[in-house]
Amino acid sequence: MKLQPDQSDVQSISGYGPGWVGVNGEKITSSVIIGSQGQRLDWPAARFEDLGPQHFEQLAQLGCEVVIFGSGSRIRFPKAAWLRPLMEQRVGIETMDTAAACRTYNILAQEGRNVATALLLEQP
Repeated sequence: MKLQPDQSDVQSISGYGPGWVGVNGEKITSSVIIGSQGQRLDWPAARFEDLGPQHFEQLAQLGCEVVIFGSGSRIRFPKAAWLRPLMEQRVGIETMDTAAACRTYNILAQEGRNVATALLLEQP
């Protein structure tokens, strides 16, 4: 699906599909963290089963107010213990499928929120 966000200075997701996401027109095919403050970081997990506490610790260090976790083609929730670093930093986290996470990130980023999305991009 191609998205057409309003004109903005923030980094936006321009499209997505099975196993890929477009960021400012560039196609990305591996799991990634995208932030409204310009962050774009590799998130080394090819499958949901590859995730561990270190992935959520990385998210806690971003300094954002909320993280949107895109868990792949369907909603899958991380273990509660893995979210502790986010809770300690008072960072909100929402879990949704990756397509919904892309749309939600764009809305929050366009509103000027300090938001990041961690997108699990599993290959079909």
